[in-house]
Amino acid sequence: MNNAFKILVTSALIALIAGCGGREVTRTDPDTVTDLSGYWNETDAHMVADSMITQCLDGRWLTHFASRGTRGEHPAGPVIVVGCIFNESSEHINTDIFMNAIEQSLLESGEVQIAAGGASRGEVRSEREDQVIFASPATAAAFGHEIGADYVMTGSVGSIVDEEGSVRSIYYQISLELIDVETALKSWIGSLEIKKMIEW
Repeated sequence: MNNAFKILVTSALIALIAGCGGREVTRTDPDTVTDLSGYWNETDAHMVADSMITQCLDGRWLTHFASRGTRGEHPAGPVIVVGCIFNESSEHINTDIFMNAIEQSLLESGEVQIAAGGASRGEVRSEREDQVIFASPATAAAFGHEIGADYVMTGSVGSIVDEEGSVRSIYYQISLELIDVETALKSWIGSLEIKKMIEW
């Protein structure tokens, strides 16, 4: 009886200690601005995507494309492949996050078409090859029907960090450019600067 009571009390204490030292997790709205460390975060990624889309779709390149010859006659607008964004900053930045946001916004604008690039394109081509072997001829996707891209979007993210005592300044510069696949000419260049001051 005495041992059973001791075991019960010990179990209760362990449960109490575990409960007190637990981690609390709170779900918040994804649009909530959270700057915990002052470094690059999802708010910056969305800010970049929104600004770049506005700049891109307001550019003169769209009007120029519409006035071109045969390659300018795509009824649904020019075809863009969103390529690599190079991280040249002093910290780890997952550039895929805001590039995906840029792709989505460009596509939803109805002004352009987005072609798969990189790994996604490889997966599509691999699936097409598999269909030749495993799918019925009536349903297999045909080769040679991809829509050629008119432009490739690429760019970079750079940063400059300045620190003195308990104050840190981080300056980010994000640059994107649209390159004409046929001529290799740069048709549009967009940029955005973000500066943060962190004190502790």
